[in-house]
Amino acid sequence: MLDKDKVLEALARVNDPELHRSLTDLKMVRDVQIRGGKAEVTIALTVPNCPLKDQIESDVRVAIAALPGVEQVFVHLTAMTDEERKALFGEPKEGAAAQYNHVNRVVAVMSGKGGVGKSLVTGLLATALAREGYRVGVLDADITGPSIPMLFGLQGPVEPGPVGIRPLQSQTGIKVISMNFLLASEDQPVIWRGPLIGKAITQLWGDVMWGDLDYLLVDLPPGTSDASLTTMQSLPVNGIVMVTTPQSLAAMVVRKAVHMAQAVKIPILGVVENMAYFVCPDTGKQHFIFGPSHAGEVALTAGAPLLAQLPIAPQVAACCDAGEIESVTLAEIPALLKAFIQAMPVTERRPT
Repeated sequence: MLDKDKVLEALARVNDPELHRSLTDLKMVRDVQIRGGKAEVTIALTVPNCPLKDQIESDVRVAIAALPGVEQVFVHLTAMTDEERKALFGEPKEGAAAQYNHVNRVVAVMSGKGGVGKSLVTGLLATALAREGYRVGVLDADITGPSIPMLFGLQGPVEPGPVGIRPLQSQTGIKVISMNFLLASEDQPVIWRGPLIGKAITQLWGDVMWGDLDYLLVDLPPGTSDASLTTMQSLPVNGIVMVTTPQSLAAMVVRKAVHMAQAVKIPILGVVENMAYFVCPDTGKQHFIFGPSHAGEVALTAGAPLLAQLPIAPQVAACCDAGEIESVTLAEIPALLKAFIQAMPVTERRPT
């Protein structure tokens, strides 16, 4: 015979998809009423604007409907009060979200040189991975000059979750966080010294509810100072993708970043050369606008493979300006993705 205890037992096997704890453990089950074959339950969401409320409601319905004797299921949703959240999770504290995140691989996209297309490569890689079914996030570590929000067509504000802030999601489901989402306007400058920038990067890692990810790509700013050092030392980075362009000047500066990565003993997965050539649409001939490639020299110094050479393509720039990087198609992307996945270390460093 159907009774309240059986319903509670069924709900104990339903987990909050973000927190990975059962609804009963989280004290989200507020009321259970049984009338014959009709079961009526009230679930208190951890926050009123929970983006996963439909999934939670569906999981509750499925769990109860599977019980013998159930003919109808009614689910009512409410939300916890601030006091109830504090009693359950404690006072908000820095890094509270990290314990609920499960990120398999963290990859930094780096150059040392500005303007070479690190954000472009980050966006293309993230999109290619998402299209293959991987769960992907992008952390924009360029605190003072972020490009990621515009590339993905995303704007803040972000919304709070029960233990941290929720990243925004792109059209293909990529989770994205950037300092620009936290500002009053997208052109508001961030005028901070190095220590504050480093602090912001660690907070974008530990205070964001990333959830379950196969890959988190970290888009680094130019240079080899605070932001890059903080990322390499504070985040569990599995490897680095180094981005360069054909000019010898760019290659020289990128080699500095290579030596930095080697100094902190983080493997370089490979090198991507951006703006390698331009294909004339009328003749199909390649033109090396920025001179002969030096990517081989960078790859040799890095002891890593050349993952791809990306062309100058006006349609790519147009898509990026329109916030539609996920619609970019380049013939080189499948080979880039394959080489990237093959270059990943077999062992995974999992955050604790």
